[in-house]
Amino acid sequence: MTENKKISLVTGSAGFIGSHMCDFLLSKKHKVIGVDNLVSGKKKNLKKSFKSKNFKFVKDDIKNIKSICKKNKIRKIDYIFHFAGHGELIPSIENPLEYLKNNALKTAILLDYVRKNFNIKKFVYAASSSCYGINDKITNEKDKIKTEHPYAFSKYTGEQICLHWSKVYKLPIISIRIFNAYGPRSRTNNVYGAVIGVFLKQKLSNYPLTIVGSGKQKRDFLYISDVCEAFFKAAISKYKNEIFNLGRGYAESVNYLSSLISDNKKFIPWRPGEPFKTEANINKIKKYLN
Repeated sequence: MTENKKISLVTGSAGFIGSHMCDFLLSKKHKVIGVDNLVSGKKKNLKKSFKSKNFKFVKDDIKNIKSICKKNKIRKIDYIFHFAGHGELIPSIENPLEYLKNNALKTAILLDYVRKNFNIKKFVYAASSSCYGINDKITNEKDKIKTEHPYAFSKYTGEQICLHWSKVYKLPIISIRIFNAYGPRSRTNNVYGAVIGVFLKQKLSNYPLTIVGSGKQKRDFLYISDVCEAFFKAAISKYKNEIFNLGRGYAESVNYLSSLISDNKKFIPWRPGEPFKTEANINKIKKYLN
């Protein structure tokens, strides 16, 4: 590997978004270090990345960042893309401390090690649109924060930690609040997986599509390659200490979505704590990052 290559660290690299980010960065000729403890991530998601001589995978937990860097002789990092963490609503209600530890405390541990040991160009945090809570209007970055469950609270706390480290220690940070990302490798493993992935798995298994509530609820869906492009543009941009919404900027109903896939449907009870509509105002990210 040539020394002048940009070096990117991707946490949660074996997950849905993290694995696509690794592929994307390798296509941009970056040297990529992927870290994942494989609790929910899958090594097979990185099949494409493993074919590149510029990719290194480390099976470890991000809380061990000090030993990860020492063991693997990591002396330089240009960009950090932080996707590691827990990502489901209902389990967070059952295990709130686990979520706070994973999504907030480990973010602080990572940031604190980075500020002392690396001169990074950008740290990009994967935040969640769930911070807006039950909000049926189009939300922009200045809207009121209303976390409805421990998952949303833990992700928002992680974002606040990032912005605090940015302010106090002058770390160049951007936080991106992702709306509903979809695409290959998205979670289909249970009822709380991403809706498009769950529907496609049900279709392939000849099961009815399970629709929560009336199906009139709307979500702002964004394809995974657009997510990667946005994170990359944020990293190489001149901006820091900013928050961006990331969505398509237009919401579709779950009924419309299901009609594209199958006529075989069954309706299940509404889940409390879920918004009726999520829709991103994306004017800021369009203006700043094009």
